[in-house]
Amino acid sequence: MAASKNKNSTSQVVISKYMNYVLKNESYPKSVYRFCNDVDIKEEEFYKLFGSLESLEKAIWNAFFTTTIDAMNNNEEYGNFSNRNKFLTFFYTFFEMLTLNRSYALFALKRYNMPFENLKQLKSLRDSIKGFATELIEEGNDEKLFKVTKNPVKLFSEGAWLQFLFLLKFWVDDESAGFEKTDIAIEKSVNAVFDLFDNTPLNNVFDFGKFLWKEKNMWN
Repeated sequence: MAASKNKNSTSQVVISKYMNYVLKNESYPKSVYRFCNDVDIKEEEFYKLFGSLESLEKAIWNAFFTTTIDAMNNNEEYGNFSNRNKFLTFFYTFFEMLTLNRSYALFALKRYNMPFENLKQLKSLRDSIKGFATELIEEGNDEKLFKVTKNPVKLFSEGAWLQFLFLLKFWVDDESAGFEKTDIAIEKSVNAVFDLFDNTPLNNVFDFGKFLWKEKNMWN
């Protein structure tokens, strides 16, 4: 247990050094050797934790996820939240975490001219978000009496990932004070999705649509 804790601590140190390296140099290291040499880490220690610079970059985004989950679970009231509020809490907390690291996140998300190339670093994060959504959907399904009212887990977990990508793009482009428009987008999008989950009147869906239309016109 102690060894595992020490390994996680070392991973956090390497991640921090890598993020600082990228921002300080405004570029990415050309090799593991160059990175380790510049930040005074033994190359053999790096490879005990990460197989490549690419795997380290993916781990950074997943570290944002795990830190978010830890923060949520440290709230004693979180366990009593409805699934809707758990999802809201996740997005609010994740984007607060991302805002604390906005300089790195923006630099990383604009690394390549091809958008799909930039998404490769989010692979581990995608798996984590879909896993989190799957748990919430399955919990919701367990509470439903009839099979016909249960939500398809695979479809909605993939939808949760697409929702995250939409919110990520919104956050990247958001220039409002305190990123308050991102908070509004989170609230309206989550409520719209859970209205579909619960087969309730679609007021929140229409409200979300009006919000997007208003934002589109303002930005244009």
